[in-house]
Amino acid sequence: MTTETTSKPMLWTGRVFSGLFVLFILMDLTMKFIGRPEVAASMTQLGWPTHLSITLAVLLSVCLVLYLIPQTAILGAVLFTGYLGGAMATHLRVGSPLFSHVLFSIYVALFMWGGLWLRDARLRNLFPLRRA
Repeated sequence: MTTETTSKPMLWTGRVFSGLFVLFILMDLTMKFIGRPEVAASMTQLGWPTHLSITLAVLLSVCLVLYLIPQTAILGAVLFTGYLGGAMATHLRVGSPLFSHVLFSIYVALFMWGGLWLRDARLRNLFPLRRA
């Protein structure tokens, strides 16, 4: 493996992407924990029992803690990818609109993985961008 370092602009861009991702997840899990009526309505519309919103918030919290710790950030991102895949599958199952609902998980994952890729040289070594 190479001993590539991360430039300051790349590091800060990654932090901004990751920060936007973290803020979105914090908002989502907070709404689930406090039991907002919008969450209950959304859970019902998607065919999920409303009492599972707390379970989902706990899962999100665990993934978020893992993502925020540099040594476990990749594990957290992998677990978040599974969570977001489940959200995508749920939206596909109920026939939600493609670009605004079904693919929203992809948009969120791009911020998550993009921020981590820009911040972590080990991940860039594992998944390098190559010129043809």
